[in-house]
Amino acid sequence: METTRLQDNETFFKMQQQNHTIILFGEVVVDEFPEKSLLGGAPFNVARHLRAFGLNPILITRTGNDKARKMLMKSMEQFHLDVRGIQSDTRYPTGRVVVQEEKQGHSFNILPNQAYDHIHAGLARLVSLSVHPELLYFGTLAQRTRPSRRALNLLTHSLAIPKILDVNLRAPWIDPHILHRSLQQADILKINDEELEVTAKLLQLRQGHNPDHAYQLMQRYPLQQLIVTCGKNGAWLLNQDGTECHADQTIQNSSIVDTVGAGDGFSAAFILGLLSKWPAPLSLARANQFATSICTIRGAIPPDLEFYLPFLKEWGVT
Repeated sequence: METTRLQDNETFFKMQQQNHTIILFGEVVVDEFPEKSLLGGAPFNVARHLRAFGLNPILITRTGNDKARKMLMKSMEQFHLDVRGIQSDTRYPTGRVVVQEEKQGHSFNILPNQAYDHIHAGLARLVSLSVHPELLYFGTLAQRTRPSRRALNLLTHSLAIPKILDVNLRAPWIDPHILHRSLQQADILKINDEELEVTAKLLQLRQGHNPDHAYQLMQRYPLQQLIVTCGKNGAWLLNQDGTECHADQTIQNSSIVDTVGAGDGFSAAFILGLLSKWPAPLSLARANQFATSICTIRGAIPPDLEFYLPFLKEWGVT
């Protein structure tokens, strides 16, 4: 069965003309659900989607020398992902997250001192210089320790390319100094409405509603665009010149299986639109469309590549 899927993947990827290299910096983790364990982490999820969209994502992370690494490398080989940015650590384990379902959604116990907390700066920079990327994607979680912060800082200072910050505020790993520094490094910010409220408090923005906070962030930091995802209420985008565009939710609540990975799906589709030079309103609408479709499946990643075909056809990607 595994061989059959791999052959189908070969056919799928042969149909694509791989272009546009994106570096994704940060964590790869094993999400341990009550019933099973799945590979996850926002950079990994986004990379998987981008590869299915026909782009060339380069994941820069660090794993332990353990079973989880073997699981990751097998998955990356199966889905034709470049592995040159996957560092190996003999001391620290591959990241783990214990996921529990609750009435309000999911709770995440993100374990400390994992391999992705120790990304080697020099190795990361060598990879980045060898692949000529067009875009850098990064988040906040993988910056919780000094070694990985140093690696990211080296990338942001050495790569003169657009940088997308995908905020991921998970207690207890929330640090206003990391958030402030990340915003200083970013050209585009993607954040959900709840995180925007938390960010406003952490950075001591003036009182007001989320649109007010978004405008304040645009004034305070060198952002070109700010995207706010709002769950069942869709998403909206604010440009540097003050213009806005909105996308409404496109799925009925009865169709939702879970919301894990919806934000990562949104990020991937928006990146595709950015590199494909779609108009901002179209990128926003399609990103929202893809994110809502992720809510109809279990977990963050579709079980097979057929899931992507309707989108690729509709968007004219293939």
